[in-house]
Amino acid sequence: MRSASLVVMLLAGLGVTGCNLFGGESAEAVAARREADGKAVGGACRHAGRAIEDCYSLNRRTDKAAVYAGWREMNDYMRENKLEPVAPQLTGETAVAQSGDTPPEGRKPAKPSDKGTDKARAKDGAASGAAGPTKKHDS
Repeated sequence: MRSASLVVMLLAGLGVTGCNLFGGESAEAVAARREADGKAVGGACRHAGRAIEDCYSLNRRTDKAAVYAGWREMNDYMRENKLEPVAPQLTGETAVAQSGDTPPEGRKPAKPSDKGTDKARAKDGAASGAAGPTKKHDS
């Protein structure tokens, strides 16, 4: 009788070791999920027309390599299929208000500005060879 209960206990122990109920997710599963999440974030950022740097700053907890991979994949897909970016419908303040989350580091969300248009104008001017006004720094 004692040997039969010992065999039953050993078989039950072996059955539990293959089960993931007690130990949580494996490291490989966590890494695969983080990679997939990062790619999804990067693809969504590219589809929304966000720069990769903006995507990094808005999603600090995601893996940068995965975000870049997703952004690049979406960029290639959009170029192949001649898709235009979809402009986001929510501003930073509206998105935070609807989600109920607080902005990172307790700051207020950034207000949209036209700083990007200045960079685009400067880039276009440099590409066309036009010289814009220069600022002199006094020391």
